[in-house]
Amino acid sequence: MVKHIILWKLKEEYNNSEVKEGIRNSLEGLLGKIPGLVEIKVQTSGLSTSSADVMLYSVFESEEALKEYSVNPDHVYVANTFVRPFTQTRMCLDFED
Repeated sequence: MVKHIILWKLKEEYNNSEVKEGIRNSLEGLLGKIPGLVEIKVQTSGLSTSSADVMLYSVFESEEALKEYSVNPDHVYVANTFVRPFTQTRMCLDFED
């Protein structure tokens, strides 16, 4: 299995519950629509010690499935509509587990 972890810092003017819920609902809604995507969870309520605003935790069957996810039209639409316009910083860690 391949784990795909993303941390985002939101643009200050978009750091609110409405934007966070839009990110969560749209990304978690991809489950069952993208081949090889086994699990997806978005965390939007970090502790005060956190330096990120939103975390994506997802699991894929393989590295190839992760690569296909990145160009899948459903994912691209969600990323371009509900995520990228609201984020200022993105960090990613992918690994096999």
